[in-house]
Amino acid sequence: MEGIFNLLVVLAAFGLLLWLLKALIWRFVRFAKFAPNRYVFRYKREKIVAEGAGLSFFYFAPSTSLVAVPVSSEDAPFMLSETSADFQELTIQGQITYRVSKPAQAAQMLNYTINIEQPGLGYQSDDPQKLPERLVNLALVAIKSAVKNLSLKEAIVSSDDIAQKVHRALSGHEMVEALGLEILGLSIAAIRPTPETAKALEAETREDILRGSDQAVFQRRNYAVEQERVIRESELNTEIAVENKNREIQESKLETQRLAMKKEMEMQEERLAFQIQQEEKNQALIDLKTRNDKAVADAKAYALKSVITAYENTRPEVLKVLANAGLDSGRLLAQAFQGIADQAEKIGNLNITPDLLNALVETPARSQSS
Repeated sequence: MEGIFNLLVVLAAFGLLLWLLKALIWRFVRFAKFAPNRYVFRYKREKIVAEGAGLSFFYFAPSTSLVAVPVSSEDAPFMLSETSADFQELTIQGQITYRVSKPAQAAQMLNYTINIEQPGLGYQSDDPQKLPERLVNLALVAIKSAVKNLSLKEAIVSSDDIAQKVHRALSGHEMVEALGLEILGLSIAAIRPTPETAKALEAETREDILRGSDQAVFQRRNYAVEQERVIRESELNTEIAVENKNREIQESKLETQRLAMKKEMEMQEERLAFQIQQEEKNQALIDLKTRNDKAVADAKAYALKSVITAYENTRPEVLKVLANAGLDSGRLLAQAFQGIADQAEKIGNLNITPDLLNALVETPARSQSS
């Protein structure tokens, strides 16, 4: 039993020694592990013995200092009030996105020393929290410079231009370069006037929209009237063109008729010339015929005169017989009746029956046919 008790005492003493040794080691020798987005400087007796992003190592706490600079991108939101060129208050809201591109410069300008005495490896000072404030202050100065020459309406619609100007101003600022920062971006989410001014702008915009609507209605009506005028003018031009075409057709018809009449006149003149020529020839023919007829008549008159001269001393009875010598029976019968009629006062009764007439008429006919 005494041996067992002594063994337990020895084990307890050994455990206590181990606990004391572990407590001593934990008090002076520690382990640190950093994320990849932190750039770490390990100082020992004020000299850098190791540096890099995402380091992990054991260190002796009494003689070691650790500086960890965040190198990931971070956002610094801001909201400020500024006055436009026309003395109107504006509320500007935006955000700056930045990162530490030169950790050594940032570590020299700000205190990023880790408090190794506190769990979680917090910073010994609040300098890391002041960095966004410094950037926002620089941005406020740049925004004020960009807005001071703009009117209210211009500033409200110029958020992109203002953001670009501020971004250029911050990127080239000496303080930003001294802090080893890189401005990744700057955006302005909103530029708002005061509520009263916003209502006034809304009313003005509403009136502008209504005026624009009225103007659009007026322009549409005016366009309709103009189109109607164009259509009417086109119709009139079409009618004028049709009338001109009809006039040209009429003139063409009249010209055709004139040419036809001229041609007909020429044909008539040729016909008249031909008729005149024919009449002249007929006149010459008539003159010739007249001369011939006169010559024939003169010859007949001469012959008749010669006959008359021959019959001057002949008795009338002989001449009558000679005249009737060449007549047919019908004529002789007619002359007989004519003689009877001439001596009618000397004739008492004369009966001429139809049979006698038929016999007298048929007898000459038979004689002629035979």
